[in-house]
Amino acid sequence: MASLHAIEFAETNRMHHLQHLMDFLSIPSIGTSPAHRTDMERAAQWLMTFMERIGLHSVKLLPTDLYPVVYGEWKSADAKVPTLLVYGHYDVQPADPEEQWLTPPFEPTVQDENLYARGASDNKGQLFTYLAAAEAYLRTSGRIPVNLKFLIEGQEECGSTGLEQVIQQHRHMLQCDAVVISDDSFWDAVTPKITTGTRGLIYCEVDIQGPRHDLHSGVYGGAVHNPLQVAAEMIAQLHDAQGRVAIPGFYDRVRPLSVDERRQLESLPFDEERFLHEEIGAPALWSGESGYSVFERITARPTLEIHGIGGGFVNEGQKTVIPARAVVKLSMRLVPDQDPLEIARLFEQYVQRITPSTVHVTVRVLSHAHPALVDPHTPAMQAAVEALRLGFGTAPVFLRSGGTLPVVADLTRILQVPVVMMGFGLPDDNLHAPNEKFRLAQFFGGIRTAIYFMECMARQYSSHKVEG
Repeated sequence: MASLHAIEFAETNRMHHLQHLMDFLSIPSIGTSPAHRTDMERAAQWLMTFMERIGLHSVKLLPTDLYPVVYGEWKSADAKVPTLLVYGHYDVQPADPEEQWLTPPFEPTVQDENLYARGASDNKGQLFTYLAAAEAYLRTSGRIPVNLKFLIEGQEECGSTGLEQVIQQHRHMLQCDAVVISDDSFWDAVTPKITTGTRGLIYCEVDIQGPRHDLHSGVYGGAVHNPLQVAAEMIAQLHDAQGRVAIPGFYDRVRPLSVDERRQLESLPFDEERFLHEEIGAPALWSGESGYSVFERITARPTLEIHGIGGGFVNEGQKTVIPARAVVKLSMRLVPDQDPLEIARLFEQYVQRITPSTVHVTVRVLSHAHPALVDPHTPAMQAAVEALRLGFGTAPVFLRSGGTLPVVADLTRILQVPVVMMGFGLPDDNLHAPNEKFRLAQFFGGIRTAIYFMECMARQYSSHKVEG
């Protein structure tokens, strides 16, 4: 079988692939920093050169208003094979605070079977597993079991600006049977995870304007409705006594968890005490929305969170002032089938309803993203299950993610295909933090899994077509 030869090549050439990844990681492609524009260009060029070197075709840059998307493909002569699109990103988070790194963030270092570098897990290391898998096939059998396409962006860490337009503009070129994204982690140190859904997002800013200018509290206190007090009063009305979001209509379109999903969640060893003391560090967990477990609330239920309150005097010392203005920043995480723009409208209507006549309020939507849900029974998802079992020796669990990944909804909506989200990282990889790492066993296991996934996908789609 072609996959066995590819696996043998990957195992024999572990150091070859590791060195190439380290070269890629040494480029400080910090997309959020204008000072690193040249490094971003270098990273995109590095990808193009590597793609061409291993035998991919039609390698090119798809321009955006900021950093380009890198595209490359390999097409089979067999018209019956399915097409797989691999999505990833070459931009990374800033390394700040650099003094907390034990090794330089852009000098990749192997210690204790871990590869330390910014971007090692998020996302250069995980993305590279598919490039290494493609090389393993092309260096051995000269062919890949699927038509393979790569879509690698440079703005994921700053909101994927312009990516939706790129996908829309090039949707015919990007046509495929499934998309795979590996930008996630295992459930725990030994259990793979396939993410079946991501939450959407609506991020708002509420501007509360009171008097024309700041006022002396001794002269005007008791006569002016302090905008900070208004902010507190309004915030207190955003949840009811049962922990539910109080916006009328907020839950109308929420798709309930299926019986299978609830059973899967209940079967996982989620330790609330460890979660509280090791991850959160608060005195106690909030009871939250009644009727749902902690795990359900952080992954599969919609939420509303306050991120910041601004206004007045907060510097050292004293200043007895009634501020003229207060600002509240908040977001709502949304689940299928909530529409972020509809929720934004409902939120603004509710805010205006609870606004006292003593102030003027303006609601601004700063960003939004749609939720996504993937059917775990599609051929691509079943291929991923088989590939993870072969690559790591353990069957994966299915879970929704509490986070937001806008590209998943964009790809699903525009290309009308399932998106497989299977990560190769570990929960302690320190993403976005000092000392980011990627365990070597996960890297090499990821390459094996990517090799198997391409073969399993070809077999699943062939079988599916026969059955159909």
